[in-house]
Amino acid sequence: MGRRRNNETERARQVLAQEAARIMVDHGIRDYRVAKQKAADRLGVSSRGALPGNAEIEAAVADHLLLFGGESHEERLRLMRVAALSAMQLLSPFTPRLVGPVLSGTADENSAVNLHVFADSPEMVAMELAEIGLNYRSYERRLKSRHDQFDTFAGFEFHHSNSPIQATVFPVDGIRQAPMSPVDGKPMRRVDREAVQEMLAHT
Repeated sequence: MGRRRNNETERARQVLAQEAARIMVDHGIRDYRVAKQKAADRLGVSSRGALPGNAEIEAAVADHLLLFGGESHEERLRLMRVAALSAMQLLSPFTPRLVGPVLSGTADENSAVNLHVFADSPEMVAMELAEIGLNYRSYERRLKSRHDQFDTFAGFEFHHSNSPIQATVFPVDGIRQAPMSPVDGKPMRRVDREAVQEMLAHT
């Protein structure tokens, strides 16, 4: 009886993760909690124990894109990684690192290329973008920098190589400690230009 209930709970988690993944891809929702709640509402699930974790939903997003995206997803991902590499070259004075869905392979048509850049002040990055001749808009992003602490970071969004680029600015020494990932609570994976070039060489 207990095993059957566990199997039913596990199946419910899988179905919820798949529905949350579909919502994230189809509706461009980036907040796991919102997607999870929408999926639970749609499926009529109220048990907290049945709700999947963010890592389960990200895995379901990857499966969804593989199943329904096919070659078009692979091509979009490749083009976004090309755009990332080009933007990283433009922002090379700020030691850029690629993070997020374009790195993990879960980017879709609603995704932006997410970069972390490192500077003494956000204004330095803004001046560089202006000198290059790129139009940008500023934003703020709240990230968990430690297990119990959130910090707000300035960032700049611009279009480059037909892709939206979001460059979030960290202090220079912030390169040593990545913020916590909203997916698994571990430090975000960051890669440099050489790693992006390596990824492109194998696609």
